Amino acid sequence: MPDSEASGLTIGQVSERTGLSVHALRFYEREGILAHPVRRAAGGRRVYAERDVEWLSVCVVLRASGMPLPDIRAYTDLVRQGPGNEEQRLVLMRRHQERVLEQMARLSESYDLISYKVRLYEDVVEQAGEAHAC
Repeated sequence: MPDSEASGLTIGQVSERTGLSVHALRFYEREGILAHPVRRAAGGRRVYAERDVEWLSVCVVLRASGMPLPDIRAYTDLVRQGPGNEEQRLVLMRRHQERVLEQMARLSESYDLISYKVRLYEDVVEQAGEAHAC
C-alpha cells in the first residue's frame, strides 16, 4: 500500500465498517452526503479518514430511520457550513424526530395486531393438538 494510503481507509474498509456498499459510498459522495471531501491517492483511489466513517455512521442511522436523502444532504450542507446554523439543524432534526415517533406508533400498532394473531394461532394449534391426543 502506498504511503499516501497508509494513513487512511480504502473504500472497501469503509464499506465494511459502515455496512454501506461500495456503490452506495460512491453515490453518497456524488450526492454531496459526505461532510468533507474524500482525498484521492495516486491513481485516483479514494482515501477516507476516520471522521468520514463517523459521519457516514450518522447518515446510516438517519437513513435507516427514514430520513429522505434530500434532508440528509441539507443537514450535511449545514454541518459543512460550521457553527452558526444550529437553529436550522434543530428544525431539521425535530421534523425528523416527529416522523420517527409517528413510525414508532404505527409499528407499535402493527406489533400489537401481530401479537394478537400469534396468540390466536397458538391457541388454535394447541387445541388441535389436544384434539388429536384424545
